[in-house]
Amino acid sequence: MRAGNDADSLDQATRDFIAARPQLFGIAYRVLGSVVEAEDIVQDAWLRWQNADRSDIHEPAAFLSTITTRLALNSAQSARTRRESYIGTWLPEPVDTSMDPQLGAERAEALDLAVLHLLEKLNPVERAAYVLREAFNYPYKQIADMLETSEANTRQLVSRARKHLSAERTEPVNSTAHRRLLEAFVAAAQTGDLSALEELLTAEVVSYSDGGGVRGASRIPIIGRPHVSRTLVAYAPRFWPHTDVRWVEANGKPAALVVSADGDAVALLTADVSARGIERVMWVVNPAKLAPYVASLDKS
Repeated sequence: MRAGNDADSLDQATRDFIAARPQLFGIAYRVLGSVVEAEDIVQDAWLRWQNADRSDIHEPAAFLSTITTRLALNSAQSARTRRESYIGTWLPEPVDTSMDPQLGAERAEALDLAVLHLLEKLNPVERAAYVLREAFNYPYKQIADMLETSEANTRQLVSRARKHLSAERTEPVNSTAHRRLLEAFVAAAQTGDLSALEELLTAEVVSYSDGGGVRGASRIPIIGRPHVSRTLVAYAPRFWPHTDVRWVEANGKPAALVVSADGDAVALLTADVSARGIERVMWVVNPAKLAPYVASLDKS
């Protein structure tokens, strides 16, 4: 009987997998932007790990990370096609990071919802290279092996991703300033205070709403301070009455969970905030994305 198949070996394999699991989920989630899809990838990695000949594997975490990365890349190719037919704007699924601020990584990079949304514009290989380098601090040579490419190409992939983000995004503020501006924004939105909203929003602000075609939400981004602020004022009497705001954490940032009078989650509101003000507003109202997030909050 092969050593990789005996009971002791399987027990050790289970321990190795459990130890690596937070990192595996962190990789898959960042590459895919979906909690559900990331969980599927991690489960698939576990099945492959069980069936692998582990007798020659000396670094289980590295082996599992490679499997997970390649599975996530394959899934990302088909996910792009599915998202092209998604009704309205597709936003990443929010994840509760209160228990694991870095989501299995060495650094909490490529985790902010705004960053994940911007990374969607990259091809999956660029995105994976950026995630593995910036969040998990893998050496370029190891990333190249995981992605089955050259080290020189890997450096180019990461460089392109960095340039894309720096061109699209202004340096964010710290968590305290972020929370303060988001609270002011919610207060102004609730009361329909046009002048307060205009002071908080940058001139080029963009508001994204992800309803998945299930709940009423703008199917196109709303662009520019006048359009965003006036839309918020118009919707204030219909959206905010009979709701409560629960302050939570999502993807390492302060967020507002809007809850109806009967306790159902209506929306998760997050924002991308710089020293200039609120750059992006993101409303996740799709019940399929809200439900797992709310369930994870209840467990923490």
